[in-house]
Amino acid sequence: MTHYKLEYLWLDGYKPVPNVRGKTQIKTYDHFPTLEELPLWGFDGSSTRQAEGSSSDCVLKPVAVYPDSTRKNGALVMCEVYLADGTPHPSNSRATILDDPETWFGFEQEYFFYKDGRPLGFPDKGFPSPQGPYYTGVGYSNVGEIARQIVEEHLDICIDAGINHEGINAEVAKGQWEFQVFGKGSKKAADEIWVARYILQRLGEKYGIDIEFHCKPLGESDWNGSGMHANFSTKYLREIGGKEYFENLMKAFEAAKEDHIAVYGPDNHMRLTGKHETASIHSFSWGVGDRGASIRLPINFIKNGYTGYLEDRRPNSQGDPYQIASQILKTIATVAIPSNV
Repeated sequence: MTHYKLEYLWLDGYKPVPNVRGKTQIKTYDHFPTLEELPLWGFDGSSTRQAEGSSSDCVLKPVAVYPDSTRKNGALVMCEVYLADGTPHPSNSRATILDDPETWFGFEQEYFFYKDGRPLGFPDKGFPSPQGPYYTGVGYSNVGEIARQIVEEHLDICIDAGINHEGINAEVAKGQWEFQVFGKGSKKAADEIWVARYILQRLGEKYGIDIEFHCKPLGESDWNGSGMHANFSTKYLREIGGKEYFENLMKAFEAAKEDHIAVYGPDNHMRLTGKHETASIHSFSWGVGDRGASIRLPINFIKNGYTGYLEDRRPNSQGDPYQIASQILKTIATVAIPSNV
């Protein structure tokens, strides 16, 4: 029998953005534990804004498990939070979202490395050279000496965990990076984003660097904010599509604009200004290869008979992927399939 270090992860009750919490318990197994073998556990909800001190016990229900290559016999256990009576906690966004394994999601998670209250690589006062050479940049003057080491290590840990990590790149602003995660179904894709965020933040401890997920940490300056663009594709959109269906889909997204913005991350008005590769928060638009549109169409989408995937560029870097994916599914569900199909 082997002693496994099980790191139970959950989202706390902080608003508007929950934090990932984690604590470890040791259990013995003769193999890497399956999800079904993992026990329920509990925590003090009064310390995470999820309960009152007079009745503070909350329940952790495992929903996904991943190997943790940073610890001997380690496992990362993503959990939902439940009340003692067995019902989902009000903060448990995962339990109530729409899910469809045939709808594929790819999230592009942008973030900043921060050191001593400033983006990594910024001088003590003022700003570095204007953005331009940093996006997909190489060399010390562009990416520094630590950032690439962290993103490469993060990449390896995610791959070891079985997270469907699809790539990394330096982003437009100094000290800004991105990783991408793909999943089939909203719950699977969102689980993996949250676990990948946790791994990145924990890795920052090793290097004395914080991860800043705020969508516009540099405020009203001429520096890009951070998004979490949501690429999505339904089975119908991949296999049949068509101009009529696509146009009706865009009408539905425009009609539901406020519903989407409501769950696309806090402070998005600071980022969605119509500048720095964003559309205005007050409008809705789509365009082929247009990074200034609300929805970007890949260059071959129309050429391929309006089939493939679409990129919603409005979600921001702090957004909850459970709620983002669910809202996309809600809007898609309002669009009828053409009767001639």
